[in-house]
Amino acid sequence: MLGFLKKKLKNAVEEVKKKVGSETPEEVKPKISKKAPKISKKPVSKKQVRKEVIEEETQKLGFRERVKQRFIKKISASEFEEIFFEFEMALLENNVAQEVVEKLKLDMKKEFVGEETKKRRTLEKVILDSFNEILIEGKFKIPTKKPFVCMFIGVNGVGKTTSMAKLAYYLQKKKKKLVFAASDTFRAASIEQLEKHGNKLKIKVIKHSYGADAAAVSFDAINYAKKHNLNFVLIDTAGRMHSNKNLMDELKKIKRVSNPDFVFFVADSLTGNDAVNQAKTFNEEIGFDGIILTKSDVDQKGGAIISVSYVTGKPIYFLGMGQNYKDLKPFKKQEILNKII
Repeated sequence: MLGFLKKKLKNAVEEVKKKVGSETPEEVKPKISKKAPKISKKPVSKKQVRKEVIEEETQKLGFRERVKQRFIKKISASEFEEIFFEFEMALLENNVAQEVVEKLKLDMKKEFVGEETKKRRTLEKVILDSFNEILIEGKFKIPTKKPFVCMFIGVNGVGKTTSMAKLAYYLQKKKKKLVFAASDTFRAASIEQLEKHGNKLKIKVIKHSYGADAAAVSFDAINYAKKHNLNFVLIDTAGRMHSNKNLMDELKKIKRVSNPDFVFFVADSLTGNDAVNQAKTFNEEIGFDGIILTKSDVDQKGGAIISVSYVTGKPIYFLGMGQNYKDLKPFKKQEILNKII
């Protein structure tokens, strides 16, 4: 038996030799170099170590803290561009207009890029100061002129008629007498909607038939207010898509005939950059004096509130904060700034 095993073993060795050459199984073991790998003697700079530590730590932080961490000290222009990119994306995703982003970028760049200075604002202070310049707060003072004519413009579905009714309620609380002009003779059921508000608020509605000259309705409402010594005329208009030239021309006619003392542009804050684009076009085509932003109570992003007055240079006067007549709040810039920070 032992001889048989020896023979088998010898045959196996011979087979291996044939496959791998003259080397034995012991010799075909991987050869390990006795030379130690070369280690670079070039020292790692303290700056590189610090950079790696900062990058590792900032990855563990939330977005807000990461941005703050990177703006602790003055940085180079290239570093700023790299850091600001993430911040810019966050702003754009929250419906902040590109013009606002560029202004904020310029303000931050002036503060953090370049040589160190003894006095330097914090990141929060830079943003706060920048947005303080961006947001324009309007205060609606009750005029002595009688009648004071207000015209409401904006696209379909933004809450223009409801906002007008809310403002009427706001003015009634200040003991003012009003009349409504149903100058939306274009949209079905628009006159009935305004009449419903008029009945609830006990406000007279001057109306014509559908398809009638909308400018003539506003003219009649102003004459009615003069005759009855009323304080305000509030003119409702049809929602116009800002890209529709013919309908925009009709708005121009209403404005020309009624010669309003104040024009409110109404926008839905939930539409974000659409509201900004609408504001730009309406301001260029029609012109307005102030802004009402609806649905501000459910606007989580806030981009329209931050952007719409900056791109038009016109103040925000009121925010729609709910469905009831009392839910029209005068715009307070400081409240928005506190939320931002």
